[in-house]
Amino acid sequence: MTNADERVARVREVRRRLVREGPPRVRDHERDFETVSVPEHHGDQLRDLLISERAEKVVEIGLAYAGSALAIGEALLTVDAPSPRHVVIDPFQEREYADVGWELLCSAGLDSIARLLPTPSSIALPRLLGEGFVADAAFVDGSHRFHEVFVDLYFLRKIVRPGGLVVIDDDWWPSVHTAVRYYERNTGWTVIPGAFPGAPVGVGPGGEPGARCTAYRLPDPPFEPSFQDFHAF
Repeated sequence: MTNADERVARVREVRRRLVREGPPRVRDHERDFETVSVPEHHGDQLRDLLISERAEKVVEIGLAYAGSALAIGEALLTVDAPSPRHVVIDPFQEREYADVGWELLCSAGLDSIARLLPTPSSIALPRLLGEGFVADAAFVDGSHRFHEVFVDLYFLRKIVRPGGLVVIDDDWWPSVHTAVRYYERNTGWTVIPGAFPGAPVGVGPGGEPGARCTAYRLPDPPFEPSFQDFHAF
């Protein structure tokens, strides 16, 4: 077994243990881990999607119990690119989650490629943009308020490379889906069909069944829409 294989195996074991036993600590909310965390099969689908894209740099909004972060880390180590980077943004990791998600990432050895930004995404994303950070993909599972999701996507549109991916968790929530809908209708984002197969888990803004996770591809080349061509969303 190569060193790369050993690193991937270590992450997989932490993922399996998290699913089997749950996190070492949880917030005082009923079934908080099960409610907050991305289900294991969605984590597997996210991992496989990033591997198929040969993603090397990923930005993630929301860490919590690290379910999705571990899946992303597994993907980055599997791709085995020269300079993998995983930027995780979560202002509540210490205050709300007692750093349990970050500790799980460290126990999987992913702190070697991951960076935690404990600030609101509305502050962290502009800073990343100013640093010249370019991501191949983003995973969004932060605030579900419409205006905050909209701002996250505004900056991710500038950070994720042309043709890259933005994956949305809880896309079936009306506030989340409506924010994404603007970018889909006005800036050329397209759904990647079949990225997250399975039965819908919610009801979208129009009453239609909605998916837990949806992957969108950014246009290549990017473009700025004319204000005269605005499409209501």
